[in-house]
Amino acid sequence: MSVLHTNNQHNVLIEMFFDQDSSTFSYVVADTHSKRAAIIDPVLNYDAAAGAVSTEGADTMLAYIAQQQLSIDWILETHAHADHLSAAHYLKQKTGAPVAIGEGIKKVQQTFKVVFNLGDDELTAKGDYFDKLFTENETFAIGELKAQVINTPGHTNDSVSYLIADNLFVGDSLFMPDSGTARCDFPGGDAHVLFRSIQRIYQLPEQTQIFMCHDYQPGGRELKYQTSVAEQKAHNIHVKADTAEQEFVLKRETRDKTLAVPRLIYPSVQVNIRAGQLPIAAENGVSYIKIPLKVVQ
Repeated sequence: MSVLHTNNQHNVLIEMFFDQDSSTFSYVVADTHSKRAAIIDPVLNYDAAAGAVSTEGADTMLAYIAQQQLSIDWILETHAHADHLSAAHYLKQKTGAPVAIGEGIKKVQQTFKVVFNLGDDELTAKGDYFDKLFTENETFAIGELKAQVINTPGHTNDSVSYLIADNLFVGDSLFMPDSGTARCDFPGGDAHVLFRSIQRIYQLPEQTQIFMCHDYQPGGRELKYQTSVAEQKAHNIHVKADTAEQEFVLKRETRDKTLAVPRLIYPSVQVNIRAGQLPIAAENGVSYIKIPLKVVQ
């Protein structure tokens, strides 16, 4: 599904790709003048029962990139996802583009280095595996398009949004208005912090287009992946323009207590804190996912 925007005399082509298994949207964002592009939040297919990874979704993106004759400048992650494995490393191998994320990834790596009992030979937790750690308000280019990094933590420590030619890619911080906002009960999550991050988004021009990372189709409605700042401020079920911080925090924390642990959290985080690289192979050449066990009395 393509969206074509004209901004400052530049055509911005946005192509959406949907992974049904994880309800995840990935994007190719291109400057049609220079034919330079970025990939945002790509998915690596994963069969949990079989322990099998495949590149079907990423290959679909590569076929589109080839068909449009695009060159990839960036592979952008909005955060270390807990619900799907990232195809960033695979796409880096295929395109040569650097993998970038917010500098908060260092905190996330530090947390999960302990959770998974990883040694320094596997993870130093200094942003390793990523080629670029973006700082707050840092700008970069996609061809002739200007892009800006906006720190939007709260769901996770490392959550960022990418503002590309008046289009905002928010990761998990916001969902479609009828679905509200991201959970804040992961390590490093904080509902107060998420509220303040959303206020930063709400300060953008109301016509700013917002692109989702997920849609869970409440009530069985059709799939949606695009909204606007104005629509969020008017209709978001968790945080409208006039919602007070404490009201949001109470609503968010109450809901979080009812949510199950994401189905793929352990394999996803383990791979995604490594920028999509699988864990270092054992002596037999096989990579293994660790799952910390809890004994329930």
